[in-house]
Amino acid sequence: MNKKTGKYQNCILSLLIIGISAILMGVCFDFYFDLNDDTMMRDIMSGIYSGVPDGHNMQTLYPLGALIALCYRLNGSFPWYGAFLFLCQFGCFCAVGVRLCALADTPFMQGRAQTGDDNLESGIGAAETRWRFAGKLFCLLGLVLFQWGIWLAHMVNVQYTITCAMLAGTAIFLFLTSQGTYILPLLLFLLAFQLRSEMALLVLPLLGLAGAFCWWEDRPVFTGDNLKKYGGLLLLLLAGMGLSLGADALAYGGDWVGFRQFFDDRTTIYDFYREVVTEDGFDADLDELGASFGVRILLENYNYGLDERIDTQMLSNVATYARECVGGAKDWGAIFRESLFLYRYRSFHGGDAPYNLLVMLGYAANIIAIVTLFCKGEKKSRAEKLLSAVVQLFLIFLTRSALWMFILMRGRDPERITHSLYLVEFCLLAGLFLRYLQRASAESEARAESVPETEDSVLHSVGSAAVRNLVYGATAALFLLSTASLIKNVPAVQADQERRREINADWEAIDAYCRAHPNTFYFEDVYSTVAFSGKLLECRDNAPANYDIAGGWMCKSPLYREKLAAFGIEDAADALKEGKADFIMSDAEAEQRGLTWLAVPYAEKGLEVYVEEYGRIGENYGVYQVIPVSESGQLQRETKWEW
Repeated sequence: MNKKTGKYQNCILSLLIIGISAILMGVCFDFYFDLNDDTMMRDIMSGIYSGVPDGHNMQTLYPLGALIALCYRLNGSFPWYGAFLFLCQFGCFCAVGVRLCALADTPFMQGRAQTGDDNLESGIGAAETRWRFAGKLFCLLGLVLFQWGIWLAHMVNVQYTITCAMLAGTAIFLFLTSQGTYILPLLLFLLAFQLRSEMALLVLPLLGLAGAFCWWEDRPVFTGDNLKKYGGLLLLLLAGMGLSLGADALAYGGDWVGFRQFFDDRTTIYDFYREVVTEDGFDADLDELGASFGVRILLENYNYGLDERIDTQMLSNVATYARECVGGAKDWGAIFRESLFLYRYRSFHGGDAPYNLLVMLGYAANIIAIVTLFCKGEKKSRAEKLLSAVVQLFLIFLTRSALWMFILMRGRDPERITHSLYLVEFCLLAGLFLRYLQRASAESEARAESVPETEDSVLHSVGSAAVRNLVYGATAALFLLSTASLIKNVPAVQADQERRREINADWEAIDAYCRAHPNTFYFEDVYSTVAFSGKLLECRDNAPANYDIAGGWMCKSPLYREKLAAFGIEDAADALKEGKADFIMSDAEAEQRGLTWLAVPYAEKGLEVYVEEYGRIGENYGVYQVIPVSESGQLQRETKWEW
């Protein structure tokens, strides 16, 4: 290997191994957006939603959304958003791989005395060179096994919240194992903040712990250089987050301000107080707030886009009522005790496996490292090192407990949040573990240099043997956990992919049907269509779609209004009764809820309508029309027939 290739060996190896893993994963599986949320974001930024690529997707901060939308403007058929998430996820593994390869070049990963076979250019023996190369391959194969064994479901079913956590976790790991360059971790965390600011803020305390640990170990602590280095990093982080939020606020001015209030109130109701719109006990109170029976039906089945009475003021009133009356009446003491029990149970039982086992492995490895490495030397120095390490682990456990209790007490703990917390915590523990090993190795080197030359290689070998054994032990345990998970997860992912193919066949049929009838707009029942998810790297025609779900988080936004206006629609209910739009619903939902709920909001406005299925999409979906009925009982519009 020539000198130039050797200089970039770590990057080349990491790109090669992780790249091969990505190719094999693409051969064995399809890459999907995990949820319809990401599919909607793609449609908005690509122009499918409104006809023009737009960065206002309500989930990422606007600067990132606008950049991706710009890429779609340059080349609309390329899957820019999917490729971005794909590169972020595999790029995180690649960055971690490069760092592990770099650590494999340091003395603490070697534990071998120099041989007599010296390389005159590098000063490293040929045997030592081969040993280091083997160590790098070992690290990279461990990362690949982690991908396939533990993180496979999230690698092939991609969700932007998970990707944000991967970016944040990688930033923390790189920060803890850095040799003094912190720009890349800073940029990765700011990218995570752009992608999913709520998730980034949730794990920000863990990043803060990583920074505090590095600062504390950089003795003496309170020096001008340290204040410049760590204080400067903190200022850059806060400035980057502040500028991102400022640009986002400017982009969401005007009509978006009112919609953001609508969006937040909708989130409050559906994510935290869903019982207010789904249970009968609140009907009287909702009536007083102006939410009639027909409104409540639409709120319950999420199709609130079909009634203009459900506006920002009404949702604000319902959300305020939910927070003050329903939330205020909760026994938070009982909720705390229940959440504490659930937190303890989930930390140690199989429902969250293998993610909780991964974190348990991280704590065990750190405890063993502390006992093995820091119980030697002078009594004063030993006590100081032990105390520092124990306090660090305790702070991590305390912080993670607070974060878990926060999400459990709120009653909002989907897998995309809990798995993200597990991953970021493991990255923090893994980085801390390697930091302990680096510290112990450096102290071993220092002790070897302080004794006569005849003894230094022996002392170095003895000191680094413990470090090497810890590396091997922790890696072996991670290999076993990943392998056990691989055996279980691969069949589960294969079954999930088959399910997605079957469900998406219906979505493709709906898309083809709607585009085959361009003169009609179609509103889709929300619960009939939320299971659809697009392929991550699919190149597709980004022509505007003449359909939209009748609810969801973009409903009644300025972009939604633009979309409807392009099809000559101002009011969804009027468009349905005038024949400009029709309604698509699955047979399962139609059988469960019937069709009368569609007519109730019209009846409350003094209009009788007739709802009839007139077309079919595949085997599972019907197309319905809403026809006004005159006082004499006559239909006021001709019936469509596609039988």
